[in-house]
Amino acid sequence: MKIKQFFDDGLAHASYLITAGKEAVVIDPARDPQPYYDHLEETGARLVAILETHPHADFVSAHLEMHHTTGAPILVSGKVGAAYPHRSFDGGDTFSLGELTLTALDTPGHSPDSISILLTDGDGKQRAVFTGDTLFVGDVGRPDLRESGGEADSKKERLARAMYHSLRDRLMPLDDDVIVYPAHGAGSLCGKGMSDERSSTIGKERRENPALQSMSEDAFVDWLLADQPFIPKYFPYDVDLNKRGAPALKSSTEGVRRETYGYEPEDREAVIVDTRAEAVFKLGHLAGAINIQEGGKFETWLGSLVAPETPFYLVAKDEETRETVIRKAAKIGYETFIAAAFLQRETSAGTTMPALDMDRFRAKPQEFTIVDIRNASEVEEGKFFSSAINIPLPELSARAGEIPTDKPIVVHCAGGYRSAAGSSIVAAELGERAEVFDLSDAVNDFK
Repeated sequence: MKIKQFFDDGLAHASYLITAGKEAVVIDPARDPQPYYDHLEETGARLVAILETHPHADFVSAHLEMHHTTGAPILVSGKVGAAYPHRSFDGGDTFSLGELTLTALDTPGHSPDSISILLTDGDGKQRAVFTGDTLFVGDVGRPDLRESGGEADSKKERLARAMYHSLRDRLMPLDDDVIVYPAHGAGSLCGKGMSDERSSTIGKERRENPALQSMSEDAFVDWLLADQPFIPKYFPYDVDLNKRGAPALKSSTEGVRRETYGYEPEDREAVIVDTRAEAVFKLGHLAGAINIQEGGKFETWLGSLVAPETPFYLVAKDEETRETVIRKAAKIGYETFIAAAFLQRETSAGTTMPALDMDRFRAKPQEFTIVDIRNASEVEEGKFFSSAINIPLPELSARAGEIPTDKPIVVHCAGGYRSAAGSSIVAAELGERAEVFDLSDAVNDFK
């Protein structure tokens, strides 16, 4: 038996291939199936099943594409109401992989249709459990991502109570040495306090995970619902897309219109996402563009700042980067919303953003309106500037009108990445009414 973990740093998403002899199953695959195919070819194994722990909110799964390509059945809870061909895999259902047995455990809480998958060997020994978004290392899944659907079972308090019992009735009774393989690690917005460790054991989690400590159900619910991070705009869309099954990655991304240098967007009302470095963006960009820099969390911020079904343009510095950001957009199912992806030179003319006079800012910060775009939970841990107005980045476009324009505006985050997007949004929303500056990574001097 071999368990191979695949980890996507951008989305902090973990998926798995379990191989026994010449057969293998995949659990919670990412949008791109090729890494799994490559590993199967290396091992000479054949894919015999595709298992989903729940309809994911933060990424698009390749389950339907892999089913069409390999013929392997998709196993998922019957509670999902999946619109694609599948076999119901609910509490007590089993699937044999050589001498191994995979058993579905009903573990609602993150969603009403979540399952965990227990792996036992030929001797009946519990070896591992794949917990999806139910149990993370040091945390558990958030229960507030299904409220928009209006279903009674999806209300966050009811799901929080279901999570309490899933943990205590299904997972905590497992053997101490059972390895815990979650679907996410630190950096994911599917929880609020995950460790950067990518696996654990039931025994360790029982001892150290705050969600598994002795407490009443009411106390657990209060703890779980408190201080959850914001919900990106794309999460409900991805849940629905995963319930339907996404189109094949290659054919879908090949359908994106690609243009080169000098291209001018036809739709002046569409959103423009400029992925170039913030220093380059400030030297010249198309009016109204949002600067979401290509980097580790690009796809998360794209889906947080641009609503699903919104046509948008992608701007990249070169062809290689253009392909990278198209594929990252596809990881969250946004490739079909791209009006065009085109190139822009570093020296291109257009709207500019002035550089902040740091000497003046340090000497007289009171002469500026300072906007802190960190999340509320970050601000609670301490402000960098006592006079700063806090408007979290995901809310900035809708709330930019709350920012006074009688002074120059300085936008800051925790390290510099988010403030590039934030300052570009404020500048686009307020136009000529205000002079907007990005504090960028100079914020580190004020911590």
